Amino acid sequence: MTVAVAIFAHQEEKRIATCLGSLPLDRADTLFHVLVNGTTDATVVRAREAAGGRANVIVHDIAAGGKSRTWNHLVHDLLNGSEQAVVFLDGDAEIQSGSIDALVADLAAHPHANAAAGMPVNGRMAQTYRRNLRAEGGLFGDLYALSGRFVGAIRTRGLRLPDDLIGDDGLVAAWAHTDLQKDSGWDVTRVIACDGAGFACEQVSLTRPSTWTMQYKRLINYSVRFYQNRIVSDIMTRQGPDGLPPRLSSLYPDWLPRFRPRGGISAWFDRKALARMRDAL
Repeated sequence: MTVAVAIFAHQEEKRIATCLGSLPLDRADTLFHVLVNGTTDATVVRAREAAGGRANVIVHDIAAGGKSRTWNHLVHDLLNGSEQAVVFLDGDAEIQSGSIDALVADLAAHPHANAAAGMPVNGRMAQTYRRNLRAEGGLFGDLYALSGRFVGAIRTRGLRLPDDLIGDDGLVAAWAHTDLQKDSGWDVTRVIACDGAGFACEQVSLTRPSTWTMQYKRLINYSVRFYQNRIVSDIMTRQGPDGLPPRLSSLYPDWLPRFRPRGGISAWFDRKALARMRDAL
C-alpha cells in the first residue's frame, strides 16, 4: 500500500519550491502529484526544479484551471486505487514536518473516519480555526487527507465535484460526514482533527501590495462560495451527492433571483460575486 500526495498549484511560481521543500520527497512509499493547472507563469519550471528528477514526484502541466476540476482529474484519472490514504494540499502552503505521517496514522487509528484535517499554525485566527475544526469536523483545503477506502468509494460511485465549485474542502467534508449519503446521515466523527499535522500560509502584509490583491480576489471567491454553498446544501439535503451537476452554473438561472448581497463589509464582495455568477450564464 502507498500514500499519494496531491499538491494543487495555480500561479505559484513564488511559493511552490517552498511548499515542495517542506515535504518528504525522498520517501519511496509516497507518490507526489504536483497538479499545476491553468498556469501562465513559471510554476511548472519551478516545480520540476524542486522535484530534482525524483521518480516519485510527478509534475503535471494541466492546461485547464480550476481546483475542483483538477481534484476530479486526480481522483478519477491519476490515482490507481491501491492507495492507503490520499493527502491533499495547496501549493502555497508550507507543511510542518511529520504532517503526512500524522494524517495517515490518524486515519489508520480511526477506521470509522473518512477524512483527517490538518491544522493551521500561523495567522491571528489560527487558534480559533483549530478550535472550530475540532468541534465541527471541518476541512481546510490547505491540508487534509482521505482514507483510501473512502476515495475508492468515490471512484466506484463516479462522484465528481462540480467543475466550477469554489473550494473543494466544504463539499468533500460533507461527503465524508455523510459517508456519501444525504445530509440526514451526517456524523461529525467521520472527520477527525489531526493535531500532528500543520500548515502555514502566506499572510496579508501591509508591506507587500501583492498580498492585498491576493486577499481581494480571495474575498470575492469566498462570496461566490457562500452562494454556491446554498445551492450545494439544497442538493445534498434533497438528493445527496448523486444530484450534483457537472457545473453549478447550470443551476444559476433558478437561484440567482433569490440571492441578495449581505450587509456590512461583505456587501461589496457579494455584489462582485453575483456579477461574476451572472456572467457565467
